Amino acid sequence: MLTLLFVIMMFMVFGKLIMLAIRATWGITKVLFTIVFLPLILICMVVGGLVSLALPILVVVGIVAMIGAKG
Repeated sequence: MLTLLFVIMMFMVFGKLIMLAIRATWGITKVLFTIVFLPLILICMVVGGLVSLALPILVVVGIVAMIGAKG
C-alpha cells in the first residue's frame, strides 16, 4: 500500500517538475528566437538582397512590439 502511495506521489511531483521544465524551455526558446534568430535572419535577408521582404517584416514586428509593450 505504501509503495502504491509512493508511486502516485512520485508521478505527481515529477509531473509538475516536467511541466515546469517545459514552460521554462518554452520561455528560453521565445527569448532566443526574439533576441538572436529574428535579427540574424533579417540581417541575412538584407545582405542577400531581400530588403523588399525584410523591411515589411521589420515593420510588422515593430508594430506588434509597440502594441504588445506594456508601457
